[in-house]
Amino acid sequence: MKNYLLLTIGVVCQSCLLFAQQGSLTVLKDITLIDGSGAPVRQHANMVIQADKVVSFPDTRHLPKNARRINMNGKTVMPLLINAHGHLGLIKGNTATANNYTDENVRRQLEQYLHYGIGAVLSMGTDQPLIWPLRDSSQKGTIPGATIYTAGYGFGANGGVPPGAFGKHIQRPLTPEAATAAMEQLAALHPDFVKIWVDGNPKVTPDTYNAIIQSAHAHGIKVAAHVYYLEDARSLVAAGIDLLAHSIRDQIVDDAFIQLMKEKGTYYIPTLSLDRYNFAYGTQLPDWFNDPFFINSLEPGVYEELKSLPQKNDKDREKKIKAFNIASTNLRKLDSAGIPICMGTDSGAQPTRTQGFSEHLELQLMVEAGLTPLKVITCATANGAQLLNGAHHTGKLIPGNKADFMILDANPAEDIKATRSIKAIWKNGKEIK
Repeated sequence: MKNYLLLTIGVVCQSCLLFAQQGSLTVLKDITLIDGSGAPVRQHANMVIQADKVVSFPDTRHLPKNARRINMNGKTVMPLLINAHGHLGLIKGNTATANNYTDENVRRQLEQYLHYGIGAVLSMGTDQPLIWPLRDSSQKGTIPGATIYTAGYGFGANGGVPPGAFGKHIQRPLTPEAATAAMEQLAALHPDFVKIWVDGNPKVTPDTYNAIIQSAHAHGIKVAAHVYYLEDARSLVAAGIDLLAHSIRDQIVDDAFIQLMKEKGTYYIPTLSLDRYNFAYGTQLPDWFNDPFFINSLEPGVYEELKSLPQKNDKDREKKIKAFNIASTNLRKLDSAGIPICMGTDSGAQPTRTQGFSEHLELQLMVEAGLTPLKVITCATANGAQLLNGAHHTGKLIPGNKADFMILDANPAEDIKATRSIKAIWKNGKEIK
């Protein structure tokens, strides 16, 4: 009997120690839950958090005892957004150049993204060597801000896009053999993705991008392409590209192309906000122009520059509007066909593509293109996490996943602009002050 009591006490003490190590429980009571999976909105839900994880969603009668309780009074809780196409470190003030790329600038931008509810960003191919230790620390949760995923050093054509101002680390191989060798060197750094720019003049040739794709896939690394034209996209999908990181904007996609994407499992990012910015500041300013949510996301001096540079005399304005309309139609058509869509904005590549606001504008434009608000939220959360191989258990608020979420004053399932009504941000189970 004495031994039994000693054993029981030992088990209880071990359980107490484990509980202490895991951290105490927190309950968010009476939330309107959008879990990111596409499931219907749940009213009057309760979410239990322990340490950095979501534990459960019990009814009110079965809330854990001795837990810290926070009454949300019906406020909406949804996962943090994932920007699957952004750039870090390039912009500062009204410039976009590799000279701005510093540890301090990257960290500042990570915190800005998180302040706007973006929990992770895939930086698409314009990074510099300091990104690797930052990425590792970020993914371990030891530095503040959005979590970094990176394509490291992207591939472009010699003399083509991206501009030389984006830095000497852009790789511009002249032959397929050189491309394979460069990809092998990049793979040794363990990038989260690979980026190829396939538009402009000159373009990366099919032989070259085939070599990059094959080498990357041999290392288990996914590849994204910067595209504009349907025929480029068709060849890339046939070659096994994993992600089209921009809209097709020259013509409406055809059924054969859609079927090819379905067969290959290709993901698609529309970046509608990029195309909307291209003609936004004309004779009539956009409705967001005087919104503090937009203004506060801009680099110093950019707002004044936008006010002084109307686009009403832009000779390419109609072409840009047409490209945006084609992009919107293609998004609706591809989504209706079941192509997996992710949210990305190309924010951070130019000062006008503001980091934080652009992602919320993107959600609005995706809804205006014909997707439902809940579908768009899934594109920006669960789909992004799936693209990034689970993104360290984020993207959906389900038991066992990270407690990474934002609390909103309004319900974006009813009006997608409600994602801008941010009351609080939580990451790794803690409210970010």
